[in-house]
Amino acid sequence: MTDDTDRSPQRLERGLGALDATMIVVGSMIGSGIFIVSAESSRLTGSPGWLLAAWALAGVLTLTGALSCAELAAMMPRAGGQYVFLREAYGEAVGFLFGWSLLLVVQSGTIAAVAVAFANFVGVLAPSVSATNYLVEPKRLFGAYAVSLSTQQLTAVLMILFLTATNTRGLRLGKLIQNVFTFTKTAALAALVVLGLAFGFNHASAAFTSSWWNPSANGWTPQGAQGGLAAAGGLALALLVGRAMVGPLFAQSAWNNVTFTAGEVRDPAKNLPRALLAGCALVVGLYLLANLAYVVTLPLPAIQSAPQNRVATAAMQAIFGAPGATVMALAIIVSTFGCDNGLILAGARVTYAMACDKLFFARTARLNARSVPAFALLVQGVWAALLTLPRTVAQTTDPTTHAASTTYGNVYTQLLEYIVSADMVFYALMVAAVIILRRQMPKAERPYRTFGYPLVPLLYVALAALVVLDLAYLAPSTSGIGYLLVLTGIPVYFVWKKR
Repeated sequence: MTDDTDRSPQRLERGLGALDATMIVVGSMIGSGIFIVSAESSRLTGSPGWLLAAWALAGVLTLTGALSCAELAAMMPRAGGQYVFLREAYGEAVGFLFGWSLLLVVQSGTIAAVAVAFANFVGVLAPSVSATNYLVEPKRLFGAYAVSLSTQQLTAVLMILFLTATNTRGLRLGKLIQNVFTFTKTAALAALVVLGLAFGFNHASAAFTSSWWNPSANGWTPQGAQGGLAAAGGLALALLVGRAMVGPLFAQSAWNNVTFTAGEVRDPAKNLPRALLAGCALVVGLYLLANLAYVVTLPLPAIQSAPQNRVATAAMQAIFGAPGATVMALAIIVSTFGCDNGLILAGARVTYAMACDKLFFARTARLNARSVPAFALLVQGVWAALLTLPRTVAQTTDPTTHAASTTYGNVYTQLLEYIVSADMVFYALMVAAVIILRRQMPKAERPYRTFGYPLVPLLYVALAALVVLDLAYLAPSTSGIGYLLVLTGIPVYFVWKKR
């Protein structure tokens, strides 16, 4: 086993306790996803029962993944976490490809997505913050791509740079922001659950007016849910439930981020497994209850067609009117701010670990006077801020007036769609590493051993494989592009090895 303690002349400060580590797990998971992705998942599944099933299956993946990852985290509590696990199990090249995709798209793209979601909900309170209020009008670059700077994009950039700067001021300030905002947004999500179940409950909701397990009775068809789908009946429903898990999996992702900061956790053999298991169990439980609150508050069509997919806002507005929508916007602003802080704090530790292995710029392996990888934070922050600026360009024609119009999307959203399948492969490889390292390193110290081994890791790998195959069938082009993005790291790896 490789020893990372001598890779850098400086040492990270072990300043994170059990509560801090748990707050990183919870805070990195709860962002904007739980408040919006149920709209798309309900359109794909066509019924409240299968909507909840998609979230429950995603929760099974999260919990079995956390149970498995906890063994690796306690065994190898080093900066970089999953990067280190993959490097030890499969070799340096696989570890590098993970770190490369994390910096290129996964972590930085998620930081950009959450920052724009933050700015989007700021716009609810301050209408001048808008995606169409341009400081720099969209400029076509090439093909279907452009670049712009709107007040919404500027707000997102400023948020990313602000949180990047605060995290360079030391671990103590970063964890303080994380703990305060995570407590606040967890309480807000719990309040949404309680209010929805206690005051939103009504007999006009999806729970009473829609068939729970027969989507066809609700007017759902496979072709209506996804055009061009050749399958029918139960097979089509199974395929679409699998695709409906993408949103919930995205909402539950980043639970592994605490492993990136493992080199800064006190008593990691105990605190990392506790943080992973407690944090994931709490979030998965709250997410299932939140979706149950949506189902008992709103009719199914209202969930499916919520304005801008803001299901949580629609639920609160149904209960309390306009003030409910305002309160929900405030809750999501707090949630996305805290989520991005956790993503920024943790993500830079992977780049730092790669640099300590001489697989990235040497400067990113240096710690500042406050014992944090400031340059790695800067690289990540600048790249994530830049990802908010490019736009996708689409030409649409009104079927009634035949008038042409141009709409703009976000490149990071497209990139995240591409990378979902590849990212799931990396998660599956990490969980499979539990089995591989048991064989390769049978005598290594394991302070925590995976509960239900080997059934738990095998269940995760099997479910992840089904999701990956499902996406390869339903969205082959996006999955293929995602794998190509990851594979761009191969020539980069050989360049660094040569250096």
